[in-house]
Amino acid sequence: KHFDFCGYVLGQHPQAFGERDALRASLGYRADEQVCIVTVGGSGVGNHLIRRILDAWPTVRSRMPALRMVLVAGPRIDPASLGAPAGVEVRAFVPDLDRHLAACALALVQGGLTTCMELAAAGTPFLYFPLRNHFEQNVHVAHRLTRYGAGRRMDYATATPDRIAEAMLDIMRAPPKPHPVEADGAARAARMLVDLL
Repeated sequence: KHFDFCGYVLGQHPQAFGERDALRASLGYRADEQVCIVTVGGSGVGNHLIRRILDAWPTVRSRMPALRMVLVAGPRIDPASLGAPAGVEVRAFVPDLDRHLAACALALVQGGLTTCMELAAAGTPFLYFPLRNHFEQNVHVAHRLTRYGAGRRMDYATATPDRIAEAMLDIMRAPPKPHPVEADGAARAARMLVDLL
């Protein structure tokens, strides 16, 4: 039997957050603004990806001036070292990041299973950049996202700032509609455990 174990198995399915408009308001986002969130995890490995995304930002901002970017640097990347351009809000940490990912208009992420599946479950458009030679991100995560029709895979090696900018604009213009992600994982796991006892 195949089903996904992630945050929503523990009840963190996007429906648990309520309606998106109410969620956005609770997080301090205005009704008329579009927010893009960039997050690359807790290590420093995403530093180069962040810098490439920041290089893409002026092109995106020139064509979508109302878009706001919130960049979550994480604990091992010094926000001050990034030299973020105007329109980018850099934070070291964001509490309840999963709620922000469910509320935003676009996310750019590294390619970890939990983050990508939370985005898929929330129906949030996103670009993901799997780490080279990382089996889980390149095979396992990519397979699941393809299955749900969620996210757009980007190859870091060929993802120039111009290509990242175009991909961001494309996905904002025509957001995909992913298939629903199962939300009954905990109950199904419990039934399987009962069968083993």
